[in-house]
Amino acid sequence: MKQLRASDLRGVARLAAQATISVSRVAEGVHQSVLGTLGLPGGAQPGQARGLTGLVYQSVRGVTRLVDAGLQAGLARLEPFFEAETPPSGVQWEREAVLAALNGVMGDRLQNDGNPLCTRMGWYQHGLPLDLPTLAARGAATGKLLVLVHGLCMNDLQWQRDGHDHGAHLAQALGYTPVYLRYNTGLHISDNGAQLSAQLHELVARWPVPVSELSLLAHSMGGLVARSACAQAAAPGAPDAAWLPLLRHLVFLGTPHHGAPLARAGQWVHALLGRSVYSRPFARLARLRSAGITDLHYGHLLASDWQGRDRFRQSPDARTPVPLPAGVAAYAVAATLGARRGAAAERLLGDGLVPLRSALGVHDEAGRTLGFPKGRQAVCYCMGHLQLLGDVRVAQQLERWLGS
Repeated sequence: MKQLRASDLRGVARLAAQATISVSRVAEGVHQSVLGTLGLPGGAQPGQARGLTGLVYQSVRGVTRLVDAGLQAGLARLEPFFEAETPPSGVQWEREAVLAALNGVMGDRLQNDGNPLCTRMGWYQHGLPLDLPTLAARGAATGKLLVLVHGLCMNDLQWQRDGHDHGAHLAQALGYTPVYLRYNTGLHISDNGAQLSAQLHELVARWPVPVSELSLLAHSMGGLVARSACAQAAAPGAPDAAWLPLLRHLVFLGTPHHGAPLARAGQWVHALLGRSVYSRPFARLARLRSAGITDLHYGHLLASDWQGRDRFRQSPDARTPVPLPAGVAAYAVAATLGARRGAAAERLLGDGLVPLRSALGVHDEAGRTLGFPKGRQAVCYCMGHLQLLGDVRVAQQLERWLGS
């Protein structure tokens, strides 16, 4: 509670109002489904009741919207007074973890609503916004720049795991200056990729010393965002491509290059709920999944992969194949919960979230296989998805690759 900010109250109030409206729509849908089995007609829209019943539900939603508008206006006026009395200080670990998870689940909605809980993309060090003037004054900026990109429902602080941070390790071992990206993982991967390209363009231009080498280290979804940024920067006429020629290394840790089964499970839940008139209203809940989560079904990288399509509908893989960036040394680290030579565990379990083949960029279609050279692949056995962030063996492998 001590980490709450005044603006958080306004954001929570908006979420509560939206939740009330959504629950009322589900309740009305179930109500009308029951009435429909009795032969009673519904309202103008599917799942809508008519007459007095429909009026009651409409009134609930109308009153909720009025209360929300009043709370938003009142809290917005009070925010400056609360912020002046209790200004935030230091790194708020618990608050940032909650916000990261919330943005991963529904970050696109938060952005569309202008909710203050929405995460904005930016550069961080030690959990605080990157301060380039201070970095330059301390002489702490080297020409070797390492950018770390986190995964779904996570943030820059979560690169620290079990007392280890890959960025700090590579800084000490190889002289890199690590910079951590924080972004809204609920947005489309292609949107985050475009923003990352623009942010890298500005970062390289403003870096205190000339950048001689740029390396990207990405975990999970962050690898897809990094690949999307590379693809969009390499497109003809790209406006923010000055950083791409400086990119030397691109390392993926447990990245679902061809999607993740758990992300696809949401499609099946949505389809099953829609098969019965009684469960069909609950299909609205399945549509709460963010654009970032639905992009993980197959690993969408480009806007053309999802534009003009219903992202909640079961559909075949129609991605545009995107190869690894030319002239860049790309590496893949995959994990599996199974032991070495446990083929079934590798295939079925993977690291608990990402199958081994997806993490290594292997696909049944040759045109979609990324083709990491054998010397640029590493498989970690008896290891889970998040353990990739704090394992010493992984750190040593990164040091060998980036130091070669």
